[in-house]
Amino acid sequence: MDYSKTSDLALVERIKGRDQEAFAEIVNRYENRCYRLALRLTGNRMDAEEVLQDVFLSIYYKIDTFRGDSSFSSWVYRITVNTSYMKLRERRRIQSHESSISLEELSPVYKGGGHYGVTDWSEEGDNPLLDEELKAVLQKAIAELPEGYREVFVMRDVEGLSNEEVGKVAGLTVAAVKSRLHRSRMFLRNKLSDHLKDRK
Repeated sequence: MDYSKTSDLALVERIKGRDQEAFAEIVNRYENRCYRLALRLTGNRMDAEEVLQDVFLSIYYKIDTFRGDSSFSSWVYRITVNTSYMKLRERRRIQSHESSISLEELSPVYKGGGHYGVTDWSEEGDNPLLDEELKAVLQKAIAELPEGYREVFVMRDVEGLSNEEVGKVAGLTVAAVKSRLHRSRMFLRNKLSDHLKDRK
């Protein structure tokens, strides 16, 4: 049966009845998005692949726990985020990431004259002038963000979810999402600025 035009919620009901083709369609719809999110959060392809397998096992065996209180996609993203951090904790990397940066370091630096020198990070997200070295610096900086900030940044600026969607996945208010996103962007921008200064 062709489920390509069937809604997520209709597929969920079929998966609850253990319809394998409906589950295959859900995998087809979400595997790339979940893999990208897991890769950004773990920073490791092997870990991301393991996370992806665990995510779809969880979806299949825990489908009865989905009540429809939020969108199915938000539920899937939440499972992906949780599974990614479980993988990080297994490898004992998250402790060094959390201790390497304080919330004070994420705050914007006052530049004088009533300005903080803030520019929207997303304006430069697809800048073709960013070379491979800068991309590597950016990836390392993203990995240094505390997990709550990293997931907000990745979902909002990398995956393109709305502030409202990110809030539902992360269990945050829209105001809290905006605050974490702002601080994350400032931290990443400062890291790139420091790198460019060192190159001169």
